Order: sequence, then C-alpha cells, then structure tokens
Amino acid sequence: SALEDLEYSAVSCRAYSASLDEFGGVGDGVTSNTAAFRDAVAQLSRYSDDGGGLLFVPAGRWLTGSFNLTSHFTLFLHRDAVILASQNESDYEVIEPLPSYGRGRDTEGGRYISLIFGTNLTDAIITGENGTVDGQGEPWWGKFKRGELEYTRPYLIEIMHSDGIQISNLTFLNSPSWHIHPVYSSNILIQGLTILAPVTVPNTDGINPDSCTNTRIEDCYIVSGDDCIAVKSGWDEYGIKYGMPTKQLLIRRLTCISPDSAVIALGSEMSGGIEDVRAEDIVAINSESGVRIKTAIGRGGYVKDIYVRGMTMNTMKYVFWMTGNYGSHPDEHYDPEALPVIENINYQDMVAENVTMPAQLSGIPGDQFSGICISNVTIGLATKPKKVLWNCTDVSGFASGVTPPPCELLPEKQPGTMIPCNFPAEVIPIDEVKLQRCYSRRKNV
Repeated sequence: SALEDLEYSAVSCRAYSASLDEFGGVGDGVTSNTAAFRDAVAQLSRYSDDGGGLLFVPAGRWLTGSFNLTSHFTLFLHRDAVILASQNESDYEVIEPLPSYGRGRDTEGGRYISLIFGTNLTDAIITGENGTVDGQGEPWWGKFKRGELEYTRPYLIEIMHSDGIQISNLTFLNSPSWHIHPVYSSNILIQGLTILAPVTVPNTDGINPDSCTNTRIEDCYIVSGDDCIAVKSGWDEYGIKYGMPTKQLLIRRLTCISPDSAVIALGSEMSGGIEDVRAEDIVAINSESGVRIKTAIGRGGYVKDIYVRGMTMNTMKYVFWMTGNYGSHPDEHYDPEALPVIENINYQDMVAENVTMPAQLSGIPGDQFSGICISNVTIGLATKPKKVLWNCTDVSGFASGVTPPPCELLPEKQPGTMIPCNFPAEVIPIDEVKLQRCYSRRKNV
C-alpha cells in the first residue's frame, strides 16, 4: 500500500504509523469522518512518548468536522487525498476568544474552532505529497456577508501555545476565513504550500503568524481575497495586556496574487509588537500593495526592525503603503493615548511594473513613523498613474537610488551614490533547522 512505501521529509520522523481507513474512515466525500479522525489521533497519541505516531490519509475525499492534533504526531496526506471541511456549523464547537483579541474578529464573543486544531502541542507536523485540505467556505462567506453568524468563522488550521510546528507540501483551498493561523507558538516551519481562495472574498488570508517567535515561511504560492501573509500580535488593550510579540520571522520565495490586499501585511492587530521580520525573494502579481503596515491610535505596541529585499512586482495599486488610521477597535475601552511605534523599516532591491501609485505613507500626527529606508527601487508606472506619486505625511527616513524620486520627507541620502538599507547578517535559529528523510513504519495500533 501507499503507506508501506512512504518516504518523506520532516523535522521529526515517527516510530508508528496507521491509515485513516483502519479507524472506519470512508473516503467517499459524503460519509462523515470526524469520529475516525478523532479516534485515530487518540490511538496514535499513545505513542507520543515512544517515537511518535503518523496518521496517513489515503487517496479519497474525506469529509470531516473539526478534530485536534496531538504531540509528536504527523498528519500525512496522500497526493490524491482531499480533506473536505464540513459545512455544518454544529461540527465546530464554539471556543473562547483569543485572549490577545478580547473577542472574536467577526463578532463579539466566541469563535468556531478550526477544522484542524491543536493547543499546547510539542512537535506537530501536517504534511503530505501535496494533498489537499478544502475548507468549502462558500456557505460561511455568504452567512458572514449577510450578518447571519453568531460566532467568528473557523480557520482551516490553528495551532496555539505550541512549540515545534511543521506545515508543508500541501494545498489549502477556500477557507471560511484565514487559512493557516499559528498563534502564541514558537519554532514554526511552513513551506511548500499552495493556498487558493477567490480574490473577491474578504478575510481569506493565507498565513497569519500571530504572537509567534522563530518562524520560517518559504516556497509558498498564495492567491487570496485578503493579505497573503498577515503578521499580527493582538488587538488594542487586549494585545497590549497579553504582550506577546511576533519576532524572528523569515519569509522567502513567496508568490502572491491579491487584487484587494497586501502581499505582506504587518498589522493591523500589532498591539503586542512585531519585530525582526525579514522577507526576501518575493514575487507579487496583480496585488493592491507590496508591503503594508496597518496600525491606528489605540493599538500601542510597535512595528520595528523590518527588512525586505529582492521583490518583483507587476500590476500593483501601491508598492509601499503605511497607514496610521486603520480603524476598527474590539470595543470602546481602548486607550486613545496608546500610540504605536513604527521604526527602522527597510526596503531594498525592488523592481515594479504597471504601478498606479508608488507609495502612500501616512503616519500619525505627533507620532511619526521613523527610520524608513528605501534603496535601489525602480518603479514603472501604469498608463494612468495617480497625479501624486508619493504621498507622505508624518514619516521620516531616507531614500537612495529610487525611481520615481520619493517625497521630500524621504530625501536622497547621497545623490549619485547607492546607500543600501540594513539587512541583518546573523541567522534566525529556525533557518538552521534541517529536514530529515523519514520512512513509514507499520505498527498495529
């Protein structure tokens, strides 16, 4: 069988493996497999201290409601396996809002649990031979738009309070809301994902690292109605109080299409802080903006030490976009004195074509966004660009070798000499994590 010959790459290999059909799973696209998934994880969890367990999802269409992962565990999808998310709300229990948000993002109060969920895990892997997880989100999108949902929509994957996560070599489609959401976690490797959602549906973000440390996202292709990568850390007073930043984040070799949103967004919920984000070798096509910083009065926190280099863009509304008035608040208890700090933002070695407006940079009056460096950037304009190409208020920094020439708040540092921006030389620890070659081992569980 496919399981016998399984050979794959992972951070950790497993001593025991079993196939979903051994737990009563039926891959006909109609039968519910929620009980089979839950039973399989429970049985395999007995090996978590004894070499770990792997659950193999064979070729087929496996309809299921929400199920939880366990530690020292791998969920592995065959290339022709499709996990189909149930469209039935009763298949998703309602759980507490995230403490750093204070409420659900869609509605006050709780939220539907994700399709694949885990909390307090160590060493959890979701991988495969590019099998598929289909969120079947259409009914959720309609209900959300019509205001018919009592709780926040489920994500496809959410892993909370965990350490050592790998999500790789899979395709994710049509999530009800965000696709991949690691939160309050560390040592995360996300690679080789294809994420596809209709470009017209809001909140179908690709990957949202949220209050996470030491994360590597690479070799992903994302088409979305919202931000392809959205870096977050909590919302207003709740995020400030929870105080867990996202830091040591590496993003590279990403291709993104998002006509109404950003390729990489920092915020808008950034109240726990975002720092040391490095992005390189990024391709953007038909997207609203390349890199976007979203914040507001009441957010507090900071976005600092951001380094982006080697970006190619084609057909963009904006290349650079920063906004200090990105509205919505969880409730009226936010602190109007909580001003965000935005500093040391570095963009270099970029080429863009067919751009409507190179930059819209608006800081907050009395709370300037500072230390902005833009170097070696060439922007080709669309046939009908905006009249004002660079619109800058309440920002400071410098430019070097940028065409068309930036606003006067970003003066040329040394005309005629290319002054590079910073990009740190020291390595983020997750970048040294190597995959091993794993082979499936059968064990009757």
